Amino acid sequence: MISNVVIAMAEEAHGEEHSPLMPILSEVVLSAIVFAIILFGIWKFVVPKFEAAYAERTQAIEGGLAAAETKQAEADAKLAELEKQLADARHEAARIREEAREQGAAIVAEMREQAQTEASRIVEHGKTQIEAERQQAITSLRAEVGTLATGLAGRIVGESLEDEARQSRVVERFLSELEGAQ
Repeated sequence: MISNVVIAMAEEAHGEEHSPLMPILSEVVLSAIVFAIILFGIWKFVVPKFEAAYAERTQAIEGGLAAAETKQAEADAKLAELEKQLADARHEAARIREEAREQGAAIVAEMREQAQTEASRIVEHGKTQIEAERQQAITSLRAEVGTLATGLAGRIVGESLEDEARQSRVVERFLSELEGAQ
């Protein structure tokens, strides 16, 4: 039927002269029919494939968004957990620092006490040693002074003071007089 119409139009076109400004009716009809066939083919075969691809793509995007939201929620939960652990670690570090300060203060106080005790012991030992050396010096000086005093007294008196008892009495008396004079 289409072919009859096309043939009829072609015969019409040959019979009369055509104006260059007016389109040929058979060509217009034939173009419209070919356009309709191509449009029908596209609508029937190409558009459903585009629709399917569009639906798949929409589904993939929505699935990706859902997965991203899930991952974001997991990341937020993990971040909150890490922040909690970090806060706990900071509290623990502060507690440990405070304990270390307390222990350091206790150690310093103990060391000061030990140093004070050691210093007292050293001072006492020094005093004892000085007292012992003083006693030794006094004893040595008494012996020397006694010897000198006996020799001097013997020269003055003109007699020998060789007797031990007499010598010791003279020395004692001399030292007593010296101590009384001071």
